[in-house]
Parts: sequence; C-alpha cells; structure tokens
Amino acid sequence: MARFHETEYTVGAHDIIRRPGEQRKVERDFLLKERLGEGVAVVPAGTPIALDVRIESIHEGILASGTVRTVASAECVRCLKPLSLPVEVEFQELFAYSLADGFDYVLQDDHVDLEEPVRDAVVLSLPFQPVCADGCSEIETGDGITLVLADEEPPESFDPRWAALAGLAGSDDTDQKDV
Repeated sequence: MARFHETEYTVGAHDIIRRPGEQRKVERDFLLKERLGEGVAVVPAGTPIALDVRIESIHEGILASGTVRTVASAECVRCLKPLSLPVEVEFQELFAYSLADGFDYVLQDDHVDLEEPVRDAVVLSLPFQPVCADGCSEIETGDGITLVLADEEPPESFDPRWAALAGLAGSDDTDQKDV
C-alpha cells in the first residue's frame, strides 16, 4: 500500500484496515491555515484548533468519530461589539472502502482525510446571528447616538379608562356560558 504524506487532517489507518473492531485514538493541535465560515461568525486563519478523533474499523470502512474545539470571532448583531465564541462540536463520518458503496467519503489509500467533515461540523455550528451572552448594555444607533438599555422593566402605568376591564384579567374562559 502507498504511504501518505501526513497533514493536520489526515490520519493513517493502515494498521486497522479490514480488521473490524480495531480502533485507535488520535489527538491533534494545530493552527488553521484557512478561515472557516463566511458569515458574521468565523474561525480566522491562525486560530488554534484541537482535534480528538477515534478511528474504528468496521465492515464497510473506517468510522471516524471526534470532537473539534476552537474559538470563533464574531460581532454581536445588536450592538456590533466583537465577540469570542468557544466552539466545541462533535462529528462522525464513515470512510467507505470503495465508491461503489454509495457513501460520501472514501478511504484514500491507507488514510482518512478529515478536513471536509471537520470544516462542515465547525461551520454548521457557528451562530447565524451571534449576540452578547449577557445581553447588550448599549446599542449604537449611528453618528454618536447611543441607546442605553435599562436593566429593569419600566413601571406599569395604569390608565383609569381601563378600570372596568381590570377584573376580567384574572378570570378564565371556563366561567363563560355558551351562547
């Protein structure tokens, strides 16, 4: 079998190919070469990423299960402040022995290439509209105008014109008779 050039995302499986039940764990820590994501939240190039993977031989191919941990950079869609979002996502993909099996991924010589499954898992886990975790304290409305949000609800004002209906607010619909 041909040997492969190992990269951050490739994991050799030559020792477990066609040996159902055999498995091995692999841990990788590296810096991303290309950014992940295109929206408001992305994982920029140069960001550390931790990849913990278990590859397992099964009858159909090699099953890769793992966890990816990294940090995404984003901007709050409400107040536009920069955010740092921890990302931890699990993935699982089967790398079939042949294309004829109809699976999305195929074992390449004697290794699996996890780049696409990891990219898909991370990008799909990024929030579409990230917001501040503790809520926004200020919202910039433009040209130096800042809207400060209150921490408490405004006091309830009572309009005396609605006094006759105030007693109905506590009643339920079961007391009404069918007409």
